[in-house]
Amino acid sequence: MNNEPASDESLMRALREGDEAAFNILFGRYWQTLYTSVFVICKDPIVCSEVVHDIFLNLWLKRESLTIGCFKGYIIASARYHVFRYLKNAKRIPVEYHETLEQVKLVASNEGDLNIRYRELQEEVEGHIDDLPKRCREIFTLSRMDHLSNDEIAERLDISKRTVENQLTHALHHLRVSLKDISVLLLMLYL
Repeated sequence: MNNEPASDESLMRALREGDEAAFNILFGRYWQTLYTSVFVICKDPIVCSEVVHDIFLNLWLKRESLTIGCFKGYIIASARYHVFRYLKNAKRIPVEYHETLEQVKLVASNEGDLNIRYRELQEEVEGHIDDLPKRCREIFTLSRMDHLSNDEIAERLDISKRTVENQLTHALHHLRVSLKDISVLLLMLYL
């Protein structure tokens, strides 16, 4: 009887055929290694366990279609991929748990509502920009929308740099005065 441990390749062949014992051997052989490599990145034991179990769950679900050259390399790379994807998603939607409603600092908002408010604000700003004299509006648009430097604007419009600076100062003053009420409203919304 052969007492040598089965190779990863032979276990993968058996796994492709649905052999649960082969899966359990691979799980036992690599669980701790994966857990440790994930823990180095995220330092959260719960997340580490979830990531490692997800990797093995995916391995079992995709067993028939997987073609793996080096099993250890595959699952280590898979662990890195899973943990980075988890961290990316965690940054996107931070979740805080509170025991009571009084502890909640921010109220959930409707993203569609925020998009509508953003568009309305953008339209109002564009309306105030349209109120500027033609040359002032043109200089402001080149500076703030097209991101040209004052020198580039002066060269393009064949005017002095000082004229560009004066027109930008005028445009920004006009917008500050025009949007004063909106800035107070925005501060109240975000506080």
